[in-house]
Amino acid sequence: MPDLLEVGRIGKPHGVRGDTYVTFTSDVEARHSVGSVLVIETPQGRRELVITKSRPEKERFVVHFDGIDDRNDIERLTNKVLYGAPIESDGALWVHELIGSTVVDASGAEVGTCVSVLQNPAHELLELDNGALVPMPFVLSCIDGITTIDPPEGLFDLND
Repeated sequence: MPDLLEVGRIGKPHGVRGDTYVTFTSDVEARHSVGSVLVIETPQGRRELVITKSRPEKERFVVHFDGIDDRNDIERLTNKVLYGAPIESDGALWVHELIGSTVVDASGAEVGTCVSVLQNPAHELLELDNGALVPMPFVLSCIDGITTIDPPEGLFDLND
């Protein structure tokens, strides 16, 4: 689904009335708010799911989707990946834009290419093709496939 972003995964059912646990990979509140439209892939094609109830519970949410009103219906969706449309946000950095981008320092010198974004308790890390790790707070921008960073002196010496 190239036009949509992966935003979470449906977990096990919660109760008997169609509620389920959902683990979101996005911290954008609009993703887990009532009225949010998410998409799953089924053998018949895309299926839209509209959130009618949502509440946080530990590191995940208990969610109810419109039209799914019993445990059997939601069990069929367990482990399905949830997708959502990109949300425009000033200054937001999106993983799909970072991966594959050329990483340069503030002077314009090329540092490497971002191959993945790793989850870390403190903050995400850009993993570069040369093995270097760049904490997200040092990322200034990502525009037209160029990610500009401002790392402290010696950061890349730590990765050696």
